[in-house]
Amino acid sequence: YLGTSILTDSDSFQDVVVKLERATYHKPFLGGFKNRITGVEFHNAGSQTIPKKRPDKGIQLFCRGTQTVFEKNKLQQTKNTTSTQMTKIGLHVSNMTDKLISPGKYLTAEEYHKRRLEAVIVLQTYFRRWHAINVVQNLREGKRLRLAWEAQEELRRKKEKEEKLRKEHERRLNPKTKDDFELLYHALELWRQEETERINRTLTGAERKAAFCGLLEQEAQLIASVGRHKLNADEENQQKAILHFLHKCAQPKRWKAYDGKVTEMDTQYTLRARELFEIYRSISMNDIPKDERIDVLLTLRRTVKEHECKLTQEIVELIDREVDLMSREVKECNLEGLRKRICTLFLQYIKTPKFNPEVARILKVPPDPLKLYKNVNFCHSCGNHLPSTEFPVPANSRTIGRCRLCCKLDNEARRREGFLKYKLILENLRKSEADYQDDAKIVFLVQHQDLQYMIENIWGGRSALSACSDLYDLVMVRWDKQHEWSPWNTILLTKDEAVAHLKLCNLQKAYEAAFIHRIKHKHIRAKNYFAQIPAMTSFLHRSDNQASAN
Repeated sequence: YLGTSILTDSDSFQDVVVKLERATYHKPFLGGFKNRITGVEFHNAGSQTIPKKRPDKGIQLFCRGTQTVFEKNKLQQTKNTTSTQMTKIGLHVSNMTDKLISPGKYLTAEEYHKRRLEAVIVLQTYFRRWHAINVVQNLREGKRLRLAWEAQEELRRKKEKEEKLRKEHERRLNPKTKDDFELLYHALELWRQEETERINRTLTGAERKAAFCGLLEQEAQLIASVGRHKLNADEENQQKAILHFLHKCAQPKRWKAYDGKVTEMDTQYTLRARELFEIYRSISMNDIPKDERIDVLLTLRRTVKEHECKLTQEIVELIDREVDLMSREVKECNLEGLRKRICTLFLQYIKTPKFNPEVARILKVPPDPLKLYKNVNFCHSCGNHLPSTEFPVPANSRTIGRCRLCCKLDNEARRREGFLKYKLILENLRKSEADYQDDAKIVFLVQHQDLQYMIENIWGGRSALSACSDLYDLVMVRWDKQHEWSPWNTILLTKDEAVAHLKLCNLQKAYEAAFIHRIKHKHIRAKNYFAQIPAMTSFLHRSDNQASAN
């Protein structure tokens, strides 16, 4: 508040109280001037009442400012003052530079638009020609790339086929594994069937019997040749298996940390197993100098002398005998039997858990006899008690049948079927299912016998799309990739077709209704076949629940 006096009359004053309200907003600058002499600035004043406040309704309101168009008027006509001069009395203007302008042909609106249309048609013609040239060039380039890709794929398939035939031929000439001999016996059976059919078709009477006798002799000679190859391969594979077994014992302990790094640690048992492995590999080597051989034998002698038993005493006696014979310059060919006996006894020494504790966790026959009573089954064919892992159990089997060795001998003697192709398909299927990482289980319950039944009886041994019958080029993949593989959620395709099938998002749009109906019919047949298997019952119920939910 501010007090002031106001003159009311010529000689009287009245005190008045003036209420001042300070502005809550910044006073705008409205211009002013400055005294040059004193330097005092004077601003133009303006009065403004306080704006009225809107009452608060208790609701948050939002406003949106509108934007108007700013218009501005501007003259576009430029000022150009000109003047003309005509001939008159007292002034002559030359007309030598004048031009005579005559009016041209008048164009009507229809003629004008027609002329523009013709010009547009010409422009469109050239543009369409340029566009067509580009389209054709792109199509030609795409065709060239497609033909080059097809030629490259054809060359790749041809090389793969040649490589496959070469490997198959090499496996038949030099069989080494069980699959190689299985393939060899299968080829022998195919040859026998062809010869039998030829003899029945061309010969009769005594000539036919003589031809069958000759065929039987040839088959016996071939079987004997295959048996000799098998003995050589078994000897070589046995040595490889021994080295692999000892190498596995000498491996350090490994585990993966939380950051993904693998940590390795050697224990006293792994170091002991590695030492024995190095000694065995040294004494198994042939064609080494005499001095090195003696050093290896002495190292072996010091190693086995750490334990006193009948086995170590026999090894020491054999080592002393070989050193004595080598000092007498005995030929190495006469020492082969003695060296093999030393290797055999030392291998027996290594496989004893008392001398090599690390070997106890790898031996098939556990040191504790009580463990033999667990998971042991009796083979009625060979009469041996074997662990459960030695029995092939198909998915539709209800009892434990013959062991793997008896099944292999029966196949070689009678049917001589080749399961290699089906094993490869099953192996590829299990790898692809493991890549999904969705805890697939059914594929690991199915054996190659079950897969063979599905391929031959349900799918007819052909691709569902191209009817390709080359089993080396066929694979089994999921029909619906959103659910795990099962005999009622699968399709048999070639490798290229499988890659394209797994890229599809909607099967109903990609395939025709008739094709989908055929695939569903095969799935129903597979479900009816595997419904008899107790292990598949829970998976069948789960698939039915998923189908009803969908």
